[in-house]
Amino acid sequence: MSSGRERDARPLVYGLRIGVWYASLFVAGSMAIVTLTYLLASASLAQRDRQLIDSKLGLYATAYDRGGLDALAATVQAEQQTAPERLFVRVVDRGAEAIVLSQPQGWDLAALETGSIRLADGTLVQVGKSTEARDDLLARFRAALGLVTLSVLLVALTGGVIATQTAVKPIRQLIDAVQRIITTGRTDARVPTAERRDAIDELSGLFNTMLDKIEGLVNGMRGALDNVSHDLRTPMTRLRTSAEMALAAPPDLDRYREALADCVEESDRVLVMLTTLMDITEAESGTMPLRRETVTLGDIVARAADLYRDTADAKGVMMTATAAEDLRVNVDRTRLEQVAANLLDNAIKYTPPGGRAEIVGARDGDRAILRVSDTGVGIPADELPRIWDRLFRGDRSRAERGLGLGLSLVKAIVEAHHGSVGVSSEPGHGSTFTVRLKLENP
Repeated sequence: MSSGRERDARPLVYGLRIGVWYASLFVAGSMAIVTLTYLLASASLAQRDRQLIDSKLGLYATAYDRGGLDALAATVQAEQQTAPERLFVRVVDRGAEAIVLSQPQGWDLAALETGSIRLADGTLVQVGKSTEARDDLLARFRAALGLVTLSVLLVALTGGVIATQTAVKPIRQLIDAVQRIITTGRTDARVPTAERRDAIDELSGLFNTMLDKIEGLVNGMRGALDNVSHDLRTPMTRLRTSAEMALAAPPDLDRYREALADCVEESDRVLVMLTTLMDITEAESGTMPLRRETVTLGDIVARAADLYRDTADAKGVMMTATAAEDLRVNVDRTRLEQVAANLLDNAIKYTPPGGRAEIVGARDGDRAILRVSDTGVGIPADELPRIWDRLFRGDRSRAERGLGLGLSLVKAIVEAHHGSVGVSSEPGHGSTFTVRLKLENP
């Protein structure tokens, strides 16, 4: 197992690797530019000297053709007096006799760049230019490039250090946040983001989003467990009481049967509660398996109405069901029927005799609407935000039998289908629940 010092060194090694790569690429690119600049400058100076020699050869050849050696000598003399750069000029006649017309003092003949032209009568004219000035200029240029290279190295090292610190800082913050979570078990730690819109900043944002999701799930599970532990006391107490009373009473087969029936009923209640909580958790965490298929909303409405028509008639509630034609949605049929059934069950349950309950399927733009409304007791304004919480039961709903999980399950299933559900209610005038899902055929 690695020590804390080794873990702390890993981001530095990563940052150092980035810094070395940055400095190496920067130096290599800069050296390539410096080398190319020197080669271009050297070639440009050599080309200039060659063009000067060629132009002088043409000038001297013209002078020789016009007036012979005397005219050539006069031209060379005039050039040497007026030209800013002095040249070496030599003429070799047909008899192989060399005549030097111009040889500046102090010149090293080995450092000459020469050119020649043979005239029509066989005379050879040679022109040379000293490369000492060019070599001196290139030497100065190399010295300047050396300073530039040194500056590039310093900039590369400085940039590498800055790149290392910049690269390591967000990673270090991410590691610190993870270590705090592992050490303390708290999920409220967050990684600072700088809105740089780079990969590290995006990773930090995704990490924070993940922590938000985990914290929400943990808080939901903690609250659900608290509520379950509280709500399970009643059925477990009833189950235990029924069993103890049956055991304490004189042997009686009918009493035993009644006690066992009560135990089975309370056990079923506990199982329904746990199963529903598991469904809600799966839907909220995105792990609920959805067997999607294309169904018509009218079938869902008709199915829910058939299930609760007898219940509504027995309670004296008038129930109506309508749906627009050809409203197709891609959903898990069983889960959406569960949503419609839960909403319609609540509408009938909390509507007094003589009231009305209605389930409607309609279109709203590119959305399919499943609306369940009633004329029941309604929901107080202070309870509306909490009706989606697990195991929440308002004051007016406690008189009715239930677990307080139906609406939580409805919301979880609808959101698992990437839909939305909302409610509007007025105490004493009823409630309207609206589910919105994407149409398959908008």
